[in-house]
Formats: sequence, structure tokens, C-alpha cells
Amino acid sequence: MFVAARQLALNLFIYPAGHHEAAWRFRGSDPARVLDISFYQALAQRAEAAKFDAIFFADGPSLPENIRYSSRVRFEPLTWLSAIAAVTQKIGLIATASTTYNQPYNLARLFASLDHLSQGRAGWNIVTTSDSGAAQNFGLSEHPPHGERYETAREFVDVVTKLWDSWEDDALVADQDSGVFADSDKVHRIDHVGKHYRVRGPLNTARSPQGRPVYVQAGSSEDGRGFAAQFAEAIFTAHQTVESARAFYADIKTRARQLGRNPDHIRVLPGISPFIGSTQGEADRLEAEIDDLIQPAASLEQLKRMIGVDLTGYDLDGPVPRHLINTGGASGVASRFKLVVDIVDREHPTIRQLIKRLAGARGHWVLTGTPDKVADSIQTWFETGAADGFNVMPPWLPGGFDAFVDEVLPLLRKRGLFREDYTGSTLREHYGLPRPASGYALAARKIA
Repeated sequence: MFVAARQLALNLFIYPAGHHEAAWRFRGSDPARVLDISFYQALAQRAEAAKFDAIFFADGPSLPENIRYSSRVRFEPLTWLSAIAAVTQKIGLIATASTTYNQPYNLARLFASLDHLSQGRAGWNIVTTSDSGAAQNFGLSEHPPHGERYETAREFVDVVTKLWDSWEDDALVADQDSGVFADSDKVHRIDHVGKHYRVRGPLNTARSPQGRPVYVQAGSSEDGRGFAAQFAEAIFTAHQTVESARAFYADIKTRARQLGRNPDHIRVLPGISPFIGSTQGEADRLEAEIDDLIQPAASLEQLKRMIGVDLTGYDLDGPVPRHLINTGGASGVASRFKLVVDIVDREHPTIRQLIKRLAGARGHWVLTGTPDKVADSIQTWFETGAADGFNVMPPWLPGGFDAFVDEVLPLLRKRGLFREDYTGSTLREHYGLPRPASGYALAARKIA
């Protein structure tokens, strides 16, 4: 039997203006378009023409504190992706939505609607929200602690899954002759009663084209890894070294196997933010040019959120005061905190070097070099157990993405690492994931 060669999964991770902190100031950028839907529609069409698996929007239910110097506007991603669905046909549409600041029934409806609207292209990036400032936007006196947020998230996903399964695939009959619209025996109340939620169900729309939108997750802490191994079908993660990425990849696949899941049905997708030049010197100059546009005050504020230490007033060209970073506190369990501390311990950067490093993509892998260097690095990570593909995070838009599509993608295709064309039409088909049966239908078959 012919077995197709394993190929990369590639998403375009869209961030307003681009992923570098100073992207909105860089030549060729047009910051006035960060709220122009036609800008994002054009990016999605460009990604679809390049046969990318999906586009992805991050989100958070609060305004970041460094808005004075950084392009950090937040639009509601499901609304944005609905508009993008109307001008695309194949590319997947992944939106972030919080389990801490949503209700399961409403969220299940929203994503089921997007999956119907797009004919099977929706994905849900499940987050618990790390920003403590969100609590005050929802009438809470304080942000729930890390462990509690993940406990709630497990029940939240359980409820959403039951709601998406509450209509069996053949429950919608629509038989005009008999007058039967739906087989009510195949539409189920879920009657969920748990610690955090009481939901009767069923969902008020038929089962969506993918059965369930693709479950995506982006946490790499201990709680996050356990959650991902249990639920995620694609995992967004941040790593600075191939060794770290390999260890994470192996850990996730092992945990999934131990839970009885097929590890081949999980796509591990680290972020990569490439600066591409025709020579190494050109790429280095490109990165330095955009780095010189950062505002240190904004960068220090971002660093404070990551490590819990305010370094305002310290000599930027002096060493990072490692002794001030408390690795034993609550922040020590957060994946991004650990990533930054690892950079400090491994590389001993100055404060200026560290904030420039993080300005590129907030801790994701920034790779600077020629198209061949970028393609070689992607191939190495892919073929040595570090990744199933990547979230491509252009430093600025649209130029950074254009360079990747025009100069790196042809090399990946030439090496047989990425598709020439789509072979399916849903996000599950792009990722090579099975379409799940309704849990209620499976239960009925066991009884029969």
C-alpha cells in the first residue's frame, strides 16, 4: 500500500502589522490598516494561494498595557474570520477563545456557526487567559489562579464537546415528503451537571461539517501539557532551541499515547518568525533596522509581564539582574516565564539584548538568514522530531510574509516537504486528522 510522505503543516499567524514589536513603524507597513478587514482578507487569500493549512488569530479579553507604543488592538476573531471565510474556499480558520471568560454554550454555538459558514474550516485555539487584567472586565475581583483555570477549562471543553456531539450526523432529515425535519431521537440533551457548569443542551444547530472544529491549544506549562495531551489536535508552542522543541514534542506524544490517544493525530507547531535576506548580512541588517525602532519603555513593560520584574531605570547595557527573578513563585509555572529565564541562564544577555530578542516574536523562535538557511532549519526541526510544522509569524506585514512565500516555500516544495495543492477542503483534512463520530452515536451503537 502506498503511504504518502509526511509533510509540513504551515499556518499563517496574523498579528496586527506583524509580530515584531516595532512592525507598525517599519518601512512598507501601513498601521492605519490594522482595523481594515480587506487587509486581512488579502493576507488570507495570499496564504490560501500558497496552500497554507490555516490562518490563526490570537486574542485576549483586555487591552495590553503597552498600547502607547505598540500595535496591540484586539478585534473579535470569530467576526473577523467570518468575513475572511466569505472570500476564501479552502484555508483553515483558527480563532482564540478563552475558557475563563466565556460560557460553554455560547462558545459552542459560535464555533459551530463558523464551521458551517466556512464548510468545515474552523479551529478553536483553547486558552485559559494569562492576563490578570481581564478579570476586572468581567466583574471579578481577581484573576483565577493557574491551576484553577485549567481545572475549569477541562470541564468547559467537556461541555462544548458534548454540545457539538448533541446532534448525531444523520439527525437532520429535512424530508419534505414525510414532513420530518429532524430525527428527534438523534438530538440529545446533554444534561451536564459539574463543579463549574450546569448545561442542559442540546445545541440549537445541527452537527457541523467537521463533526467538531479542530481543538488547538497553546500552553506549554505542566498543566498546559497535560491539557494538550488530553484534548489538543494541534499545539502551538514556543521554543528557542531544537533541543527544547524535541523534548517538548516527545513529551506531548508520550503523554497522549499514555492516555490512549493516537499521537499521530496531534500536530505540534512551534512558532517561527523569519528575517529573510539574499545574504546573511542583508538579513542581519534587516533585523537590526527594525530592532532600532523599538521603544524601550514598551519592551520593558512586556518583559515585566513575562518575568514579574520591573527593570525600568536599570542600565540597558548592563546584565539582566538574575537574582531578582523569583523562579519559585506562581509565575514559575508559566511556559513563557520559563522560556525567558532559560534565555537569561543560557546566554547571559544584557537587558537591551534581551528586550530586542523578545521584541521579535514575544519569545518565539526568531530565525535570521538566507532562504536556504531558513528552509534548512525548518527541515531539521521537522525531520528530527521537533515539529510537525510551524506557525509562520512574519516580523512585519505584508512584506515579511511575502518573502517567506516567494523565497522559502519553493525550496520546501522542491524538497518534497510541503504540498503543491490541497487534497481536501476541511481543516481536519489539511492536518490529516480523522473526523470524530458523535459520542452519543457511539454510545447508541454499543447499546445496540
